[in-house]
Amino acid sequence: MAGEEPISVSDTLSVEDQHGLDDLLDRHNVEHTGIRDARLLSVTLRSVDGELCAGLHGHTWGGCCEIKTIWVAEDRRRQGVGGRLLEAAENEAARRGCTQIVLTTHSFQAPEFYENRGFCRIASVDDYPKGHSHILMVKRIAG
Repeated sequence: MAGEEPISVSDTLSVEDQHGLDDLLDRHNVEHTGIRDARLLSVTLRSVDGELCAGLHGHTWGGCCEIKTIWVAEDRRRQGVGGRLLEAAENEAARRGCTQIVLTTHSFQAPEFYENRGFCRIASVDDYPKGHSHILMVKRIAG
């Protein structure tokens, strides 16, 4: 019986479990929507010695691109790198037939950066984290 097995709580997640959970959720989503075009999206910038300097990851599914993470090394910021990552992601999303990109950011991160690139604020949750806001943004693109 499902209620008898112990539930484990941890601050770690193995790569295998993360992929397993993603796969199970993808199967559920396909079963309920019939949409089978889910694909990961990764855009990276590495130094000449292979060090990760900047990157973006997310996925595309059902005409939408979701950006989950975007990061640029401190010494590469304000040099157009973040804009190049977003442009590459937008171009690939459009190539995959997406008509919008969604992402979340925090008020202390970069909402103006995204607004300057055509994203609009859709919703925000105050005090996430305390004293700041969590912001949902969207940009319509030509798919």
